[in-house]
Amino acid sequence: MAVFEGNFQHTESLRFALIIARFNDLVTLKLVEGCKDCLKRHGIDPDPEGQQVDYVWVPGSFEVANVARQLAMSGRYDAIICLGAVIKGQTPHFDYVSSEVSKGVAAASFQTGVPVIFGILTTDTMQQALERAGIKSNHGWEYAMNAIEMASLMRQLRPNLAG
Repeated sequence: MAVFEGNFQHTESLRFALIIARFNDLVTLKLVEGCKDCLKRHGIDPDPEGQQVDYVWVPGSFEVANVARQLAMSGRYDAIICLGAVIKGQTPHFDYVSSEVSKGVAAASFQTGVPVIFGILTTDTMQQALERAGIKSNHGWEYAMNAIEMASLMRQLRPNLAG
């Protein structure tokens, strides 16, 4: 038997896509900065003009899943990081959007085998979202860590699953 575990080494050939929802950009821009910082500190060039990270902007979190599936199906990326913020209001809109984006992101990953990281904050208040996007900690960093680890793990698993 074998043990497989993702790591944070040999990242220079990994390719990532970040899908960012424009809605609640006060929050999502901070998540992007946390992601970029993490990627850079782990040897990945986050420059959009570079070869390792592509940035895709969508109107809101609801649109993230469709784009995630399309990008995952392209075969270009080792992992995709989805960033957004759905903040509860006084209508059931929050419930519909958060439910559908979570199902869609999971489906994109299951259907394609590409790690698709769920980086959509679902919070009760703007204050909670801002705390998770940099005031207390930046979950963007954690989402990037998850993407690196999963990309590394999948690279290890593929040759072993083929045989």
